[in-house]
Amino acid sequence: MSELLLEEELVEVIDEVTDRKTLLLYNDDVNTFDHVIDCLVRICKHEVLQAEQCAWIVHFKGKATVKSGARADMIAMCQALLDEGLSATIAD
Repeated sequence: MSELLLEEELVEVIDEVTDRKTLLLYNDDVNTFDHVIDCLVRICKHEVLQAEQCAWIVHFKGKATVKSGARADMIAMCQALLDEGLSATIAD
């Protein structure tokens, strides 16, 4: 493999790692636990237990990181959560 190809692959890996974002979910007084859990399972691909734990953390702490990954994926998930009436943002 040429040095140029190795360098290009390294740049792609670095871009992928540095382009990671986190998805934050915030507490509100509107949505039920069941709705939040259902959204986390459907949208963020959580297992039910993981979704329940995140919902409780959000409830008690006011917010929680519910997912991390590529920027584009987090934007799509954040928008889907917002469309469901939840409060969410993306952070570095």
